[in-house]
Amino acid sequence: MLHFFRLALVAIYLLTQSSKAQTLGTLTVEKIMRDPKKWMGTSPTDVYWSEDSKTIYFNWNPDKNAADSLYGYDLASKKISKIAPATRKSLPVKSDVYNQQKTERLYEKNGDIYLISTSDFKIRQLTNTVERENNPAFSGDDQRVIFTRGVNLFSIALDNGLLSQLTDFKTGTKKSDGKLEGQEKFLKDDQLAMFEVLKERKEKKDAGKKITDAEKAPYPKEIYLGEKNVSNQQISPDGQFITYRLTQSNKSAKSTIVPNYVTESGFTEDIDARTKVGAPASQSEFWVYQVKKDTTLKVSVKDIPGISDKPDYLKDYPKQDSAWKNKERDVIINGPFWSDNSKNAVVVVRSLDGKDRWIMALDPETLTLKLLDRQRDEAWIGGPGIGGYPMSSGEIGFIDDNTIYFQSEETGYSHLYSINVASGKKTALTSGKFEVQQVVLSKDKKSFYLITNEVHPGEQHFYKMPVTGGQRTRITQQTGAHEVTLSPDETKMAVRYSQSNVPWELFVMDNTGASTKTSQPEQVTKSTTAEFLSYPWRKAKVVTIKATDGQDIYARVYEPKKSNGKAVIFVHGAGYLQNAHKWWSQYFREYMFNNMLVDKGYTVLDLDYRASSGYGRDWRTGIYRFMGGKDLTDNTDGAKWLIKNYGINPKKIGIYGGSYGGFITLMGLFTTPEVFAAGAALRPVTDWASYNHPYTADILNEPQSDSLAYRKSSPIYHAAGLKNHLLMCHGMVDVNVHYQDVVRLSQRLIELGKNNWELASYPMEDHAFVEASSWTDEYKRILKLFEEHL
Repeated sequence: MLHFFRLALVAIYLLTQSSKAQTLGTLTVEKIMRDPKKWMGTSPTDVYWSEDSKTIYFNWNPDKNAADSLYGYDLASKKISKIAPATRKSLPVKSDVYNQQKTERLYEKNGDIYLISTSDFKIRQLTNTVERENNPAFSGDDQRVIFTRGVNLFSIALDNGLLSQLTDFKTGTKKSDGKLEGQEKFLKDDQLAMFEVLKERKEKKDAGKKITDAEKAPYPKEIYLGEKNVSNQQISPDGQFITYRLTQSNKSAKSTIVPNYVTESGFTEDIDARTKVGAPASQSEFWVYQVKKDTTLKVSVKDIPGISDKPDYLKDYPKQDSAWKNKERDVIINGPFWSDNSKNAVVVVRSLDGKDRWIMALDPETLTLKLLDRQRDEAWIGGPGIGGYPMSSGEIGFIDDNTIYFQSEETGYSHLYSINVASGKKTALTSGKFEVQQVVLSKDKKSFYLITNEVHPGEQHFYKMPVTGGQRTRITQQTGAHEVTLSPDETKMAVRYSQSNVPWELFVMDNTGASTKTSQPEQVTKSTTAEFLSYPWRKAKVVTIKATDGQDIYARVYEPKKSNGKAVIFVHGAGYLQNAHKWWSQYFREYMFNNMLVDKGYTVLDLDYRASSGYGRDWRTGIYRFMGGKDLTDNTDGAKWLIKNYGINPKKIGIYGGSYGGFITLMGLFTTPEVFAAGAALRPVTDWASYNHPYTADILNEPQSDSLAYRKSSPIYHAAGLKNHLLMCHGMVDVNVHYQDVVRLSQRLIELGKNNWELASYPMEDHAFVEASSWTDEYKRILKLFEEHL
């Protein structure tokens, strides 16, 4: 009996300990910065459908393994199962490359090309080579499959498997044709005239070569690239034209080096990294190979309307302004996008200075370009579905053989438009003070499926709309964000959904085109652990704050039950991001840290300052030529709002953030020390002239041509203003914002005699930290900074 009693006590003790292990309890940095796979749970990602629309596949990790695995959800049995490696190897992968009748689909897997039937779902492997084949597409008559191998285009006939080479790009330059001149020509002619045997042998050799050449199969034209690189190789649906881009790298462009100190070899190893903004750019040309004529010709851009327009900012530099003199700007041509009947081809042309995007009809026979639409922005072209880097063409496609669709910020918000290529008639398909953030054309080309934020800038919902525009039918209803993947038959939707305090989960629902009882979402996965769910994670209040210039700033505010009179402002990163929304943040560690601060009595504010995404063109470009301008005053206005509405002590406000958030933290402490008593700048940009070209040149132009913008915007020039307490944290193998940035700023602070700052370096971390130990160390330092100096 006593033995049984002891066993019962042991069982109760073990049960109690197990229960404690499943409870998060009081938040600490050590708890929330653990490896999320091991304690939070892992949300499903990379969702796609089986070709028969009966199974949803996704990556998931409920077993807390080192890496995610592939899982499948069977709609009939409503069961989830882990896909065995052997089965996974044979599964088709996601692609949208169908023939015109939608009876077959192409995809590339592990460097080989496959064809799957949409009726019996049989898979046919088309290539099996050591070389990698990619970019598969159907020919216009659906009889061949076109693909890229190396730098060349090939085709496979579907009826007999005949492999044909369509292009013959060769590196280097063509060898001399052997024609002799001068002395050598005289001697050869003299020899042949003098010796009959030589003459007879040459005649026999020439006759044999003529017969051999006549019997040769007609191979594609040899195209020599010299030192240029070829890319974007495409063939027209009728096979008559092959277009391609040639790019000449500028050898004088200097790359940076990131030293890696902690290595397996024990030696310091150099990591080759990017160039800096303003480095000499590569030059590109757009060419057409006219197959029937066996001729290659370059497309001229000199007659593009506005190709020589100079940017307005040059008015601040009279010498550059007067020296412009109709300079032809560098551009890059994307596409072409072909109609199914090969009658129409459209290209997207972007200026490398980021200020123009032209959509143009291309006549590949005459090589002429006809303007269909021009979007000009004295800041830079960007926004959802538009793309912000010259290599990106944005969303564009054919609704029918004569009509294309695309997005533009013409009204100040990214909206959907169509243009008749023949007549040039342009139609606005959507309008309003919201953004169209994603567009999918239905297979029958009768409807668009859209994701927009028209309900609220902090929500994303799925809609269906006729291709002619008009009434949109909202399909998703729950507050938050919806990432939708349509089934191949378009009758079902796999939906990744989250709320601000609930991580992403997978749901399935019918695609009825309307919200009804039969189309309510059905939850598929439950990813979060009992330990994570044991804490009441806050649903931050989404508010608007009036900025100094009268604009509304959307923000999240975390309210403590009992305020300690102190506040912290979190600044999200940039590159065009958003965080004051109603779905699960990519900054989940910062979200948990903010919850911990609130538990300690802090009020926390998280603003979508100027340049954040989701709010249209004017908000997006609000930092043009002055980073640390309106984006910073939005945050200082947030501080004033906290003081007024939450009774915060003006001398007890801290600020922290990473990357762009780290940059804003530095600018806040250097230029508005009266607002922020302490700040943690994590992996911050300290000098924009040291950052990359695609991002920085759009916003600040190039440093050698717009030095005023860089001087205003770079914290290193304002470091003398530091008065309060600064913590800087930086990974030493950061190949995005280089560790050199923070080292240079440190030297500047030393020379200025500042003594209220510290630098924490992380020898094995890149821009995005990986190790839980690094995250823990970093956030313990941030907490200590606020606890000691607020």
